[in-house]
This record gives sequence, structure tokens and C-alpha cells, in this order.
Amino acid sequence: MTMTSPTPPAVSASRHPEGFWDTARRHLVRYGPAGFLPTVIDRAEGSHLFDEDGRDILDFTSGQMSSLLGHSHPAVVETVTRSISTLDHLFSGMITRPVVDLAQALAETLPPTLSKTMVLSTGGESNEAAIKMAKLYTGKHEIVSFDQSYHGSTHAAGAATYSLSRAGYGPIAPGNLIIPTPNPYRSVFRNADGEHDWQGELDFGFAMVDRQSVGSLAAFIAEPILGTGGLIVPPDGYFAALRRKCDERGMLLILDEAQTGLCRTGDWYAFQHQGVAPDILTISKTLGAGLPVSAVITSEEIEAVCAERRFMFTTTHVSDPLAAAVGLTVVNVLRDEQYDLVAREKGARLRAGLVELAARHEHIGDLRGRGLFQGVELVTDRQTKEPADEFGTTVTAECLKRGLHLNIAQMRGVNSILRIAPPLTTSVEDLDLGLEILDESLTAARETT
Repeated sequence: MTMTSPTPPAVSASRHPEGFWDTARRHLVRYGPAGFLPTVIDRAEGSHLFDEDGRDILDFTSGQMSSLLGHSHPAVVETVTRSISTLDHLFSGMITRPVVDLAQALAETLPPTLSKTMVLSTGGESNEAAIKMAKLYTGKHEIVSFDQSYHGSTHAAGAATYSLSRAGYGPIAPGNLIIPTPNPYRSVFRNADGEHDWQGELDFGFAMVDRQSVGSLAAFIAEPILGTGGLIVPPDGYFAALRRKCDERGMLLILDEAQTGLCRTGDWYAFQHQGVAPDILTISKTLGAGLPVSAVITSEEIEAVCAERRFMFTTTHVSDPLAAAVGLTVVNVLRDEQYDLVAREKGARLRAGLVELAARHEHIGDLRGRGLFQGVELVTDRQTKEPADEFGTTVTAECLKRGLHLNIAQMRGVNSILRIAPPLTTSVEDLDLGLEILDESLTAARETT
């Protein structure tokens, strides 16, 4: 049988909208419930996206929460250009200076107990490695997480994820348990004065864990601020109490800072706000500033025990020098430009603008977040707190129509919570423009729903 090469099309279908979408429907796997946004992005720069019609779209999601320094940051572009021509990808047993330099740079931003780093590609992958490490170190297998958690789509990370449906995929990894998410706005645990009784909620959760556990509790994995689950900020003091629960049971504490790490919340790491360091830290998204870079960071003791027990996680792209060089550039830019302070100041301006909108739009039920990581919960009625999912879907569409992309998790059932995370490099003028567009979109949605 003679094989011939396919003839390339004379004109790219991408320049003909109808042909483009027809080709996309015929050849792309649909991987999200919301499908693809109805626009073709041609290029991105800073906080702006430009579609093929030349339309300017303000990006308030930092891509997929990853373009922390905006799109095509000059320092990242220079690093990629230089690195791809010298060190791109190697056998996983080889080591290079960018990997060692990144590990050292990360250690300098963290408490002394977090000094050992492994460089990987994605957030799900880093959580897989962290969970595997915790199980090997403790000799136990049960993993506990919040009932609104999101830690990835792969095996162990997906088994510890509860903010998305688990239906239709068959058995998950055994030994996964949950406790209630400490959501001050919606929790049913209340003191006599109506305040959130988060300590009672935590005690209840671990009482249930103890009843279900087979005596093999290895770790608790948590986001310091839950992103996909609703941009939920646990109350001050919560993580210190959670740490005690873990210590009492010989469990490790894994903190997943995929969305919150590296200055986004106004601190280098969101866990610093609560003053509780994890046993294992995972970072991703923001570390690559738009490129696939992640890391697992742990203590010298945990690393030593795992190495002695022959810990193995030799993925194809572990310790890739190109990824490490990008991560190092991101850390250096954040440090040199003091982006933790920048995020704090710009976050205060964004929050003030949202508070002003809440005073005029009765559909806004709750505001929460820190720094440039803010959430707006929409309700049909502030007294009943009924989620306004359809209204949120309309607001998101109205924003895009007016040139603003916001709301990171756009799926039926969760669109009542707008998740806002612009790049740290976003100008004050663009922050104000985004708020203006959101204001107009809330008004338009109210008039049409």
C-alpha cells in the first residue's frame, strides 16, 4: 500500500470564520462542559487579548490563571528564546544549573523547613507527586480534602477533587475522605449570634473522618484560598486549627498554591497570611507565567525518608532546564519588582471598586478574596442567598461582548460566582476599565433576565 502525504490547504481555514469553526468541530475533542468561547484569539500582550477581527479583550483571568506577569512578558520571552537554543529538554537523570538555581531561589522565598524542590510541568502532576510522597513517607494511604476542593484531573489529584462532578468515570483511588469547606457566607454551622462557627465545623468534619478512616490517614490537601470551588477564603485561625488536627493524627499537611502562590494574594504565598507552613507545598500556574511549569517543595527530612524508600516520579519532563529557566525568571521578576506589594495595592483598588458596585447592584451577595484574587458571588436575593447561576452566565457573556474576559470557572452550576484574577502587571487604568465594563454588564444582565 502506497502512503502519500496529505496536501495542505491552499488557504488556512483560520482566516475564514465559518470554515474555522467547522474544522474545529470536526477535529477537536471537547474537554470542558462550557465548550469553546465564540471568538478566535490571534495574539496576546500584557493584559490584553486580540481576536482575529482586531477586537481588544481585557483579560481578567490571566489566561488560565497562569499569566501572572501578563502575556508575553519581555523577560519571559527573552528567557524562552535564549533557553530553547541552548538547553531545552534532557534525560530526566541529568541535572542543569537552571534547575538548581530555581530550587535555591524558591527556598529563599520560603520558611527554612521548605528547602527541597522537584520541578515538574502541571498543577495536577505536582499534586500527584505530593500525594505519592506523603503516602510513602507516612506509610499510610488515606487523603482528606475539602468538599469544594480542586486539585487536578489526574488519578490521585482527581480523587481529592470534589468541586466537579465525579460521575461516569468509575472507581477512584480508595481512601479519599472529605470535611466541610469553611465557607463563612454559606456554612450552616453558626454560633448563637449567627457568626460562622468554623471551629465546630472543623471538629464535626474530623469526627466524621475518624469514623470513616481505617486508621491510615496520610495527609490533608488544601488550597489556602479555594479557587474553582468558589473563591472561598477560610477564616483567620482556621489553618492553625487544621494543622493541630493533622498533627494529632500523624498526618502531613499539603498546601496547593496553584492559583494563590507567588504574590497574587499580596503575600508571596497565601499560607503566610495564616502563619501556618505546610509539610509539602505545590505551586504551578503562576510559576510558569503562562508556560507549563510546576514544583513540589518539601522538607529535608521528608525528602530523605522518601529517597531512602526509593521514591520514584520520573516523568518525561521532570527537571527540564527550559521550564526551570522560565520559573527562575518569574521568581526574579517578582522579587526585583516587589510584586507582592504591587498585588496588595492594586488588589485594594480592585476590591474598593467591587465594594462600590455591591452598593449599587443588589445581585451581589458577597465579596471575598485577597490581593488580585477576588470573588463576586451573585444571588437572586440577599436574604435567601439563592445562587444566581443564570444571571451570572449572562453577566459573563455581557462582559465578553463589551471586551472583558472574566470568570475563571465558566460552567453551569457555578457561574453565580465570578472569579477575578488579572495579571499583576495590569495597569490601574485597565483595572478601572474592567470595573466599568463589569458595572455595565451587571446592569445589562439585570434588564434582560
